[in-house]
Amino acid sequence: MSYEVNGIVLATDDRGFLLDLNEWSPEAAQVIAQQLDIALTDSHWPILHLLRQIYIDFDLAPANRAMVKVVKEKLGPDAGNSIYLMQLFGGSPARDAAKIAGLPKPPHCL
Repeated sequence: MSYEVNGIVLATDDRGFLLDLNEWSPEAAQVIAQQLDIALTDSHWPILHLLRQIYIDFDLAPANRAMVKVVKEKLGPDAGNSIYLMQLFGGSPARDAAKIAGLPKPPHCL
C-alpha cells in the first residue's frame, strides 16, 4: 500500500502507516483520511498535531487509553473522551489517528 500526494508516492508498511515521519504533510493527512472514509474537520487537526508532538517528544504513538488521557490533559475534557474520539476517528481512534498523523501503529492496536 502507498499514498500519492502531489505526484509523490509515499511509502507505507503493509497496513498503510507511513514509513517516513518526515513525508507527512496536511495534504498527506487528507489523502490517508480519505482512504479511511474520514473527512477531516477543524476538530481533527489539534489532535493530529498533538499526537505528532508526542511522537517527536517520546518516540511513541499512544494507544487508546493513553491517547484519551493526553488529549484530555492538553485539549480539555470535551476533546479527551473516548466517545468523542471515536466519533472523529472511528472504532480505533488511536490507530486511525496515528495513521492520519503519519505515525507508526501504536503498540497493542489491532
